[in-house]
Formats: sequence, C-alpha cells, structure tokens
Amino acid sequence: MRSLDWELLPSFLAVARAGSLRAGAELLHTNYGTVNRNIQALEASYGVALFSRSTKGFKLTDAGETVLPFAEQAEQVIINARKRVEGLDKSEAGTLRFSVTPTFAYDVISPIISRFQEAYPDIQVELRLTSAVEEINKDETDVSLRAAYEVSEDVVARKLYPIAIGIYASQAYIDAAFAQSGSQGSGLSWIGWPGDAHTTNWVAQSPFPHADIRHMVSDGYMRLRLLRENCGLSYLPVVFERFFPDLCRVPGTKTELGQSLWIVLHADLRKTVRIRRFVDFLAEELMALREDMQGELYRR
Repeated sequence: MRSLDWELLPSFLAVARAGSLRAGAELLHTNYGTVNRNIQALEASYGVALFSRSTKGFKLTDAGETVLPFAEQAEQVIINARKRVEGLDKSEAGTLRFSVTPTFAYDVISPIISRFQEAYPDIQVELRLTSAVEEINKDETDVSLRAAYEVSEDVVARKLYPIAIGIYASQAYIDAAFAQSGSQGSGLSWIGWPGDAHTTNWVAQSPFPHADIRHMVSDGYMRLRLLRENCGLSYLPVVFERFFPDLCRVPGTKTELGQSLWIVLHADLRKTVRIRRFVDFLAEELMALREDMQGELYRR
C-alpha cells in the first residue's frame, strides 16, 4: 500500500502560503532544511514539480494548484478532529492559547492574567499579542479577544459591550501645537493605521479634517507611546485615561461608542473545562471594566 503524505503536507501548505522555503519554515517554527526535504519528498511521491523556483521565491505550478485545495481540506479535517478530541477534555489543568491586540494586552489584560493565575494555578496561558485576527478555525489560537462590529466566522462568540473612543494627545502637544494650528486642524498631525480606511474616514469626519496624517502605526500600543511622546493626536479607547493621566482628550471633542469587545472561541472547545474557566473569568473581569471602557457614555 502506498504511504500517505500527512507529515509532508504542512511544509507544502506553508511554502504555498509564504512564497519561500525560509518564510515557510518560520511559519512552522522549524528549519529551512526540513521544509526543503519535505517538499522534495512530496514532489518525488507525486512524480511532478509542485513549485516553480526562481530568485523571487516559490510559485505553485499547475500541479501544485491542483493539490492545494485538497491539502487545505486535509489540514482542516485534522484540525477539526483535534478540536473535537480536545473538547472532550474534562481536566482543568493544561495550556490554552489566548490572542489579544497589543493595545489592550499590557494594561488591561496583564492584571487579569495575574488574577487568573492565582485563581487557577494549574492552567497555563500562552499569550499571543497580535493586531491581526487569528483564525480560530485554522487552529491559530483557542480563545481570542477582539474589538469588532461583528464576528462572521463559524465560531462561538460572546459579545460584551461597545467600547468608547475619543481623540487624545499629550497635554504638552495640546499646549504647543494647538496654539499654532489653523482652521480645522491645519498644522496638526494625526497618528493613524496603515492600510486602514477607518483612518481617512475618521479624520474627514473629525473636527480636524485638515490635519496631516503624519504617522501610520499598526501596533496600537506603539501608537499610544507616540501620543505620549508628543507626536500628534489619535483616536484611542477612553479606558487609557485610567492608566495614563498624561494623555488628555482634545478640548472640544466628544467620545463615541465604536466597536464591541468579543470573546471568541472554537465551538468544539466550549465544553473544555480550562477554556470555560478562562472565558468566564475573562468575561467577568472585562464586565467589571465596563464603566472605564465607556467613560461618560456608560449607562448602568
């Protein structure tokens, strides 16, 4: 009987997605040589070249394009099987993977993790800081905290509440820059998000549509640091007033409710004890922060 290629398929998928052996190896947290050998073995097994090689990287051949959807289906079947088995886990001990944006990780989430550790010492949390939306169904994380208007994936999602945002700057920037600014913010500097239409829309609808979008920062916490270094003004969740009193809401501006906080997890893991303990604990802690998260817009 011809052997199956289960162990080789992850290397094929990683290179197909990343476009090179080295980048594919990084996705798999392995080395270049292992991925290269696996690709060569898979091509030898099929008797065709799955990639065309060039100085620009690896590109799927027609044969590779044919294999790709079947490899993705096999990957999803294995992930689903693992999740289904993990969902049968009745033990409270173990590890869970939790992804959260850096914007909230340091000041909002780290104290919650500390209290969770005291309450459940046998549960280890593997914390992943990312501004990207990690896919629950592709086994990139077990639990995710997201700020979004809607969650469209086929997952279990617990909606908490909308968070309030406002326009913030340091007091030093307000004192220095606003005194010299012109009509509708001319001469001021925005700190925005790269490749995000929200930045352009928010600026246009703000009291300062003529201010320049000077800095584009993908990391929310870095954006906060730039505000504190007097680099401009930006939209920010109002909860950070609690942690950074040197940041001030720009005079004459109002706060507004924006995206909601969602706790998202894979459907097959909702009965796993350690996942349920963490999700319930996280939700309770975040609900206790609702007044800080909504500021003057909070209603009991």
